[in-house]
Amino acid sequence: MDAPRLLVTLCTYNERENLESLVPEIHAQVPEADLLVVDDHSPDGTGEFADELAQADRRVHVLHRAGKQGLGTAILAGLKYAIENNYDRVIVMDADFSHHPRYLTALNGCLENADVGIGSRYVPGGGVTGWGPHRHFMSQAINWYARLLLRLKTRDNSGSYRCYRVSKLRELNLHLVRARGYAIQEELLYRCRRIGCRFEETPIVFEDRRYGESKISMWVTLEALWDIFRLGVENVCGVSVHKSDDESQQ
Repeated sequence: MDAPRLLVTLCTYNERENLESLVPEIHAQVPEADLLVVDDHSPDGTGEFADELAQADRRVHVLHRAGKQGLGTAILAGLKYAIENNYDRVIVMDADFSHHPRYLTALNGCLENADVGIGSRYVPGGGVTGWGPHRHFMSQAINWYARLLLRLKTRDNSGSYRCYRVSKLRELNLHLVRARGYAIQEELLYRCRRIGCRFEETPIVFEDRRYGESKISMWVTLEALWDIFRLGVENVCGVSVHKSDDESQQ
């Protein structure tokens, strides 16, 4: 029996320094996996460097986007690529070493018993390094908020280090996903729960990025809280309060 076809996706904006050392470590952990870099026209040359990697290694693929369109749409682009190219499993991870490749094998292994594997900071053995009290509080609060409003039982709902079964993503219909920012993490779990996905969490230790600057701001956090609230209304009342696609493009 052939091993499941695995794709690892990296969403990048000004991550060249991280990419240079991250890609070899990913290949060392899961040499059988293909790698997709989704780059938002990074001014630091991340996309061009990814093209060089792709020319040297047939496992590497690059998706160039016209500009900085946000993490949510980049993640969706990677998931859709996995569906269109008939992969069996797709792993989403950050490109800044906050998600260390050492956990890839365990994360992939979650799908032996589940449909979604979550690299979790909040199960025994998991944790975070390099955060202050304020960021710890915000992360815990958002996870509690998501569990309450979206009826999620998983502990780490805001992290993006995950492995998805592609057949379930096809069933999910990614065109339904409305969040375009960081709330996409919670929305994907919510919609996976709605179609009966099984979840498994494996511990990871989240580390602060090695190079570059964080893209998280207070505005991004408030936007995520609002998006989760709108999903909560949909969950409880069955009424969507999201803008239509036409409205969101105006």
